[in-house]
Amino acid sequence: MIHIAVDAMGGDHAPSAIVDGAVAAARHLDVHLSLVGAPAAIEQALDRHADWRHLGLTILDAPDAIQMTDPPAAVRRMPRASIRVAADLVARHEADALFSAGHTGATVMAVHAAFGMIAGVDRPALATTIPTRAQPAVLLDAGANVECRPQHLLQFAIMGSVYARVALGAERPRIGLLSIGEEETKGNELTREAHRLLKAAPINFIGNVEGREIFSGVADVIVCDGFTGNVVLKTSEGLVEALESVLGEKLSGVFDYSEYGGAPLLGVAGLAIVGHGRSSSKAVLNAIAMAHRFAAGGFIHRVEQEIAAASVSPH
Repeated sequence: MIHIAVDAMGGDHAPSAIVDGAVAAARHLDVHLSLVGAPAAIEQALDRHADWRHLGLTILDAPDAIQMTDPPAAVRRMPRASIRVAADLVARHEADALFSAGHTGATVMAVHAAFGMIAGVDRPALATTIPTRAQPAVLLDAGANVECRPQHLLQFAIMGSVYARVALGAERPRIGLLSIGEEETKGNELTREAHRLLKAAPINFIGNVEGREIFSGVADVIVCDGFTGNVVLKTSEGLVEALESVLGEKLSGVFDYSEYGGAPLLGVAGLAIVGHGRSSSKAVLNAIAMAHRFAAGGFIHRVEQEIAAASVSPH
C-alpha cells in the first residue's frame, strides 16, 4: 500500500480543507495517509467524518507550522514544523510521497534538505499543469527558483519531458522556451544560451514560445526561470478571476486549478507534490491521487533514468 505524508497545517484553509481532502482520498484510493501537524486541530477536523478511524488515517504530531507570512528560511530553525516532519518521513522511507499546500518556499527548502537532489540536477523545479486550446501542458519552473542559469533550464526541459509523458500521455513532448520572440537571437542572455543548449539536447525542442502562445497548445512543455513562471501563473489566475464575473462558471471550470491538484517538485530525490495555498478539499484529493499514481508508477526512478541518459551534468 502506498503511504503518503500530508502536511495538514499547510495552506490558507488548513487543517479543515486538507483533512477533508485527505478523508476523501482515503475513501477512494488504496492508500495510507499520515496527517502531520497539531493533533488537537487535526482531530477536530476529522471528527466531522464519522468513518475516519476506518480509513487508514494516522496522525503524526508536529507542534509547529510555517505561516505564509514567514520567510522561507524559517523552516531551518523549526525542526518540528509540519512540513519538515512530513519530509523527514519520506526521507526515512517511511512514506512514499508527501503533499503540502503550505508556504512554497519553505516546502522547497525542507524537501531539498531532506531528500537531496537527483544526480545530474542542480535545482528543483515546480511543474505546473496548465490548460491550453488543445491539451494540458506543463509550465516549469513555476516558482521554485527566482534566478536560473542556462544549464538549469536544460535540466527543467528534460524533467518536464518525462512529466509530460507520464502525467499527460504525450508520446514525444514538444518543448518550448518562453521568450520575447520566436527567433533564437531574441531574449536575454539566459534565454539565448538556454536556446543553444536545448537545440543540441536529445529532446523534441521546437524553439522559442512567446507569451501569447502559452495557452495555444503549440508546446507540451514550456520552460522558463521560476520568477517568470510564477508571474505567468499568478497573472493567469488573476485574469481568470477577473473574467469569471463576465463569462461565468464555464471559464472557471476550464481553468480550475483544483482539477490538477498540485505540482510535483521535480529534481529532488523523492516525491513531493506542492499544492496551491488556497487548495480546496477537491484540490487536496486530486493532489493525493497524483502522489499515489506517481509513487505507484516509479516516477522518480524514471526521471533519474532520463537525466542519466541525457548526461546533463551539473555546472
